[in-house]
Amino acid sequence: MSTVADYVSRIEGTCGAESDLIVNFKYEKKDEAIANILKKATLKNNLAGIIFELTYENRSFRLYTSGKAIFRGFLSKPELMDFLAKLLL
Repeated sequence: MSTVADYVSRIEGTCGAESDLIVNFKYEKKDEAIANILKKATLKNNLAGIIFELTYENRSFRLYTSGKAIFRGFLSKPELMDFLAKLLL
């Protein structure tokens, strides 16, 4: 059985008034992660097939084909990990 750790390389926070959490997916799993997310989330906007603006459970986020995703409005990494588990698994 897969876990979130099988897909996620690292999670970094940003500075500023509105802090975001940036998730980098493991290179060897990024295509699978992107496919799983696109199956479950609702597409709001597609920018040149490179950047996807998505929503899932009333949360909006951006997914990049490079294997990076930016999530807003999460108070902690454990909260984000729970959200990622629903998206990826």
